[in-house]
Amino acid sequence: MLKRITLTTAALVLSLAAHAGVSRLTTDVVDTAVGAGAFKTLVAAVSAAGLVDALKAPGPITVFAPTDSAFAQLPAGTVEALLGDIPALTNILTYHVAGGEVMPETLLANGAISTLQGQTVKISSREGKLFANDSMVLDVILVSNGVIYVVDSVLLPR
Repeated sequence: MLKRITLTTAALVLSLAAHAGVSRLTTDVVDTAVGAGAFKTLVAAVSAAGLVDALKAPGPITVFAPTDSAFAQLPAGTVEALLGDIPALTNILTYHVAGGEVMPETLLANGAISTLQGQTVKISSREGKLFANDSMVLDVILVSNGVIYVVDSVLLPR
């Protein structure tokens, strides 16, 4: 069972004092994604792009991790096309990663985060929920090399 912070109220998003009691997993971003079972497409994409070692490095890093259902929302054939176009795939995947461990309260205070891809992801709070661009953050998971924000859609560079 993953130990995570579930963001469901504005007070929780804004204060995050509650996360102080949440244990950090001993697994890294990749091993956590593999173990969760809900990130098979993301793991396959990271592997195809040759980014596994980067996401297993000591970090810290911040990762916006789309679930399998998030990838399923893309138009038919998109994932397969990206797996055949490694530069485009890498561009999208690195848009989901930022250097450093950035916690929710800092994300909200800054209103954006710069990604390894070079563009920024807009951060906002609506109706007590945290958003990265238009993607809702479903969970926050503290891992050995940073923090994973589980998101409900794939973030696409603008």
